[in-house]
Amino acid sequence: MANSKSKQIIEEVLHFLETERSLYGDFEVSQNDSDAKEQEKEAKANSFSNETDINITSEPSPDTNAPAQKKAKDSSKSIYEQIDQCSTLKELEDLCRKANVLKTDLDDTQLVFGVGNPDADLMLIGEAPGAEEDRLGEPFVGKAGQLLNKILHAIDFDREEVYIANILKHRPPNNRNPKPEERKRSLPFLLKQIDLINPKLILALGKVSAQTLLGNDQSLTKMRGKFHSFGDKYQLMATYHPAALLRHKKWKRPTWEDVQRLRKKYDELNGEP
Repeated sequence: MANSKSKQIIEEVLHFLETERSLYGDFEVSQNDSDAKEQEKEAKANSFSNETDINITSEPSPDTNAPAQKKAKDSSKSIYEQIDQCSTLKELEDLCRKANVLKTDLDDTQLVFGVGNPDADLMLIGEAPGAEEDRLGEPFVGKAGQLLNKILHAIDFDREEVYIANILKHRPPNNRNPKPEERKRSLPFLLKQIDLINPKLILALGKVSAQTLLGNDQSLTKMRGKFHSFGDKYQLMATYHPAALLRHKKWKRPTWEDVQRLRKKYDELNGEP
């Protein structure tokens, strides 16, 4: 009885297969059911993988999918490549306004580009804008700026006669010294600014300014009191920052000696007796 029933089942299966073959053609039979299941799983996995790949590649191009650090680097490179294309101070200032590399870690600061005579023979370079400079968008307008104006008047210069700028063009928090990486990022813009003004003399105000421009780590005591060759065409003198003079009166006399020497050199270069 069991054999008869098994035989009947086999015949039904064979009939089913025969019907399927007639409809769909010959089957490709896997080695066993386990292999068939594995192949089915693999097919589903491949299908999901392909679908995922499509979703990824349908997003923006690989360049815009690059890590944030790489995008920032590429953007910085593009900004720096544009510096040499600037032929006027206005063009350079416009470039600085969109240069995120010039910003510090203080949010919502204003660009402090520079002020004064664009054809000045004397250029003064400080370290970084303070709160008042950030508010007004002009360098040396606070208490240190007022003292600087008095120093200039003492050696027969008007503020409008010279050009004044800073190493950094955005204010750092708490008036801290510019960081080395901030100075490095800002320097190419300043060097272009110097070349566009083309002064005969540069006065670096403060140790950070002098070290950045001269590319050394010497003390201000060693750098001040003499003229340094700068950029193969300029002469640079370093002296104390006006803000330092407000805190340390003992430095006022050596600063006075420095600026007198500066005025004498200026007159010599301009053919004055």
